[in-house]
Amino acid sequence: MKRKINCESARAFPIEKALAKLGHFPQRTTEKEAWFLSPFRSETQASFKVSKTRNRWYDHGEGVGGNVIDLICRILNCSVKEALVYLNQDRPSFSFQQQQHFNTNDIGITVTKVQNIKHPALIQYLNLRGIPLPIAKVYCHEVWYSFKNSKFFTIGLRNYNGGWELRNRIFKNGCSPKSYTYLRNNNKQLIVLEGMFDLLSLAVLNENLIKVSDVLVLNSVAFVKDVEVHFSNYEVIGLYLDHDEAGRNITLYLTNKYRHVLDKSDGYKNHKDLNDFLCHERKG
Repeated sequence: MKRKINCESARAFPIEKALAKLGHFPQRTTEKEAWFLSPFRSETQASFKVSKTRNRWYDHGEGVGGNVIDLICRILNCSVKEALVYLNQDRPSFSFQQQQHFNTNDIGITVTKVQNIKHPALIQYLNLRGIPLPIAKVYCHEVWYSFKNSKFFTIGLRNYNGGWELRNRIFKNGCSPKSYTYLRNNNKQLIVLEGMFDLLSLAVLNENLIKVSDVLVLNSVAFVKDVEVHFSNYEVIGLYLDHDEAGRNITLYLTNKYRHVLDKSDGYKNHKDLNDFLCHERKG
């Protein structure tokens, strides 16, 4: 029988492991300490230190610190009793080694829960990408799924066939059926984007443009020919694709084939994509 954890034994629970269970991973480590982006706010420079020798944490940005129970209580906004339950249970965690080898079409992925985005690790990830939570909630959800007897949580964008595009700070993934995402509002203008964060970034940069347009998110360049069936429904189509070989090839193909398809990528010509441009603008 599994022995229940108490306050004394809980304090010995490694803080690094507790943070990993919550989706937080160190920016740099040494033999005696690890530095994280603070789980309490958005930041670009790691100010949250974990002492491996003392198993204590200290947030230099706020001047506060404590043990692992204090940390869990604050991040999850829960009581000591609830924190002990959390540490005692086999809760979802990320494993970088596991995630690297995921097959995006693997039928072993099972979505177990879909809800509004509220997990601190996902909110922090959105902040790092320059996406306000209210905008993310309009288009995406928090998606929990199981894979090989482990549970994971991500930001999810539903696609045209009911599958999901899945993202968190560690990996990109998806669950079948794979397809593009099509947001229809009976407008005469269509916007074509490559991925989830291109959609969210454009919603931040030009919310009105999104409101007066229908939107196609390819989710994969493999779906280019699939989305062409919708092009005849629009008077003008704007392409906001990546500045890489695949994005340039798709842009050239579509602008040569259709007179009403226009390349709109000049607005972020010195950047890899819309999100790279957004993050640069926010830093400036």
